[in-house]
Amino acid sequence: MAAPKRFKVCESCGSIVAQKAVVCPNCNAYRFDESTATVLAQAELLATRAPLSVTHEDYH
Repeated sequence: MAAPKRFKVCESCGSIVAQKAVVCPNCNAYRFDESTATVLAQAELLATRAPLSVTHEDYH
């Protein structure tokens, strides 16, 4: 949240990715919202919701 201009939000999966990304590393989409307000809102949403990512522990 300290440097939102260095990131953008994938419009397909909602991941926050580096500004230099051409495609989303999570879903391979190529449409992004680069607005500071969207990056900050998505960061706050992801920080406050329950984790949904699959981890290596989920496979054991």
